[in-house]
This record gives sequence, C-alpha cells and structure tokens, in this order.
Amino acid sequence: MKNNGLTLGVLGGMGPAATAEFQRLLAIKAPAEKDQEHPRMIVYSNPITPDRTTFLLGKGPDPSPYLLEGLQTLVKWGADRLAVTCNTAHNFVDRFLAEGKISVPVIHIIDETIRTCQQRSPKGAWLTATLGTMNTGIYQRHAADSGYRFLVPDEAMQKEIHAITDMVKAGKIRESGERYRAAIEKLWEIEKLPVVGACTELPVAYQATGLPEEMGISSLEALADGCIRELYKPL
Repeated sequence: MKNNGLTLGVLGGMGPAATAEFQRLLAIKAPAEKDQEHPRMIVYSNPITPDRTTFLLGKGPDPSPYLLEGLQTLVKWGADRLAVTCNTAHNFVDRFLAEGKISVPVIHIIDETIRTCQQRSPKGAWLTATLGTMNTGIYQRHAADSGYRFLVPDEAMQKEIHAITDMVKAGKIRESGERYRAAIEKLWEIEKLPVVGACTELPVAYQATGLPEEMGISSLEALADGCIRELYKPL
C-alpha cells in the first residue's frame, strides 16, 4: 500500500533504546510490500536533551530549548507531521502548541495511548510512568474529556517504576523486566487491569517481564499506530 507522501519528523534520543524500538514498530506496522511504500521519515535523536523529569521536579536544567529547537529543525528539514518518543516531553510539547511555536501537526503520544486504552480496556488501566509524567497529571488531563479511568500506583511504587525506566536507559533490560514484573504483580493484587507503559522505556521493560502481551499497553506502539494512520490516510 502506497503512503500518502507526508514526511514524519521524529524527535528522539529520550532515550535511544525507545527511539530505536519506535522505528522498528513503524517498519513492521507499515502496510508496505516494498521499500518504496514505507513512509519517509526524518529522525533527530538528541540524547543530550536535559532530563525532563529532573527539571519538572525542580532539580535540573530546562529541556525546553532543546526540545523546541529539535522540533523546529525537523520542520525546517521538511517534516509534515511530528512525533516525540518521550511521554514526559509532551508536557513541554503541549505548551509549545498552545503558544503557536510548532507550525505542523503533532501526533500526540498521550492522546494515541488513551485511544488505545479505550479500545483495549474500557474499564480502565494502571498508569505507570516517570515521576515527571505522574506528577504533572498530563495523562489524567488528556483523559478527562473522554472520562477514561486510570488507576495510579502509590508514591513508593511510582518511585520504583521510575527507577525501572532508568535501568532501561542504562541497558539493564533483563533486570528491568524482573523489577517491572514484581511491581505489576503487586498492582494486580489490587485490581487486575492492563498496565500502560506511559514512559517509552517501559514497553521495552515489559517485553522482558514474561507477562501476557495483552496485559501491557505500550505508549510506543500506540504512537506508532497513530503515525501509520496519519501517513497512510488519503489526503
């Protein structure tokens, strides 16, 4: 199936493993039968972007200039649509959009993940993410319009899950999977609903848990699905 000719600009490097996994998902999800039917994509991977959660917790430098420069550079390079492979970064992306600083549409990982949650688990889902994402309530705000229910782990569990995202960034995939599985099993003692990997490192960790695939909802996969929808729909 031929794509619609739009160019996707991907702002990545937050972290590199998540960006690589996103590209893999796009390649396998594209309804293409040959190279020429895959969408054109520009990837700007900038791992020196300051940590988003550290800033949101008041402990580090502001990543805003790096994020905005990356998005605007992708537009200058010819991107017609933008995707950012970091959930926490969307706190800043929302502000850029409100201020009119981004001139092309953003395929929004939060909205795409909520869309997937509504389809896969209408009764609700556990929200697992970085401390930055959890503290800002960005998922709950975006879910408010549709009334979708997210269950939120307690503070100690949120800190444990944040530590798991750091393990993925450090390349400790097997260990991250073991710790994530233990955390999820504790959540399931409260209510057994699918777990949303609302940090782009967490789907990588979930793959190493050995838990049923259908009980994990990947924000990376949701973003990839949204991009494929945009890049193959008729213009």
